[in-house]
Amino acid sequence: MLARAFNSAASALRTPNLPRNGSKVVVAMSGGVDSSVTAKLLAEKDYDLSAVFMRNWDTQDESGTDVGCEWEKDWEDVQRVCRKLDIPCQMVDLSREYWLRVFEPAISTWEKGNTPNPDVQCNGEIKFGALFDNLPERTDFLATGHYARKAHHPQNHRPQLMRANDSLKDQTYYLSSISESSLDKALFPLANFSKTQVREIAQSAGFHNASREESMGLCFVGERRRFNDFLGEYVTPRPGPILEIDTNVPLGQHNGLWTYTIGQGARLPGLATRLFIARKDYQKNTMYVALPDHPALFTSNVVSNNFSWIWRDAPPTSAFTPKGFRASVQIRHRMATVPVTVRQRWTTNAVQITFDEPHKAVAQGQVAVLYDGDHCLGCGTIDETTILAGSDLQK
Repeated sequence: MLARAFNSAASALRTPNLPRNGSKVVVAMSGGVDSSVTAKLLAEKDYDLSAVFMRNWDTQDESGTDVGCEWEKDWEDVQRVCRKLDIPCQMVDLSREYWLRVFEPAISTWEKGNTPNPDVQCNGEIKFGALFDNLPERTDFLATGHYARKAHHPQNHRPQLMRANDSLKDQTYYLSSISESSLDKALFPLANFSKTQVREIAQSAGFHNASREESMGLCFVGERRRFNDFLGEYVTPRPGPILEIDTNVPLGQHNGLWTYTIGQGARLPGLATRLFIARKDYQKNTMYVALPDHPALFTSNVVSNNFSWIWRDAPPTSAFTPKGFRASVQIRHRMATVPVTVRQRWTTNAVQITFDEPHKAVAQGQVAVLYDGDHCLGCGTIDETTILAGSDLQK
């Protein structure tokens, strides 16, 4: 286990932070079935329980439209469930914090042609960041409807973020940017439940949202809009050429590097063979496409220049050796982890992650999350990629 290799700074003994009768618990609710059942499970305990709803998006920020997050309906759903459970609830407007700490950085990343994951940043910066700062005084725990587990290290009792029992619903990828101090005060009551069980509990409780469909995609885009149409309101279109990667033969035009991600099929009418986005050149505003088995689509290693360990003071000591340490990595939600070797530089937070086997469709801007078995160690944005093709195509 990697836990045994963590440096001495992580060895200080402490008492596990566990809820007890009378603990002041706030449950973050979205109006969906998961957070509603989370509230019900907590209401059955002897806690001082209340609920909070985050408004993260102001539709007035949009350019002449009003079809972003349907927060008013979500807020009404939260209030209906809370009335049924007889627990107080309040709304906290974090739209400004979300705009500055999540949305604007994501826009900057998209403008460069890279592929950010705002949902990962939202959990670290907003739900387990700004929201914590807006909770009532003397709050002991913040509970959420995430499918994840929290354990405590058997020796030093520090909190560990662990995968949920339902591997298909596991959301530790999205929680990987959480700090240790926030994780210490987090509760995940759905850790041992499947989605089917959660819906059954909601139905037996008579919740009106028991059959509500899961929200898909980014909240600020909304359910009725195309992503590129939305993003086009914030990113200036920069049309440029699409070239075949080996011959530089022009095959079409793109409307902006942000309209495609690495590994995505290119929409090029009239071609007998489907081609995929293999590389973007920001300086030349050019996309390159290749056949699905082309080496340029495969990455041998990535670098994250500011990797964030959940235990900030304690990356495995072997990370600083030429040999590195063994782990597994996930770069997309619901992607199966793959084995890697991890090395960290002494003087920086930069981490190099080397795949055992070249991995397909890795994009700069994506979030690389490291695991030791089921234990989530932390995450970092991918800043550099090394592909299998010649050095002139690398990065």
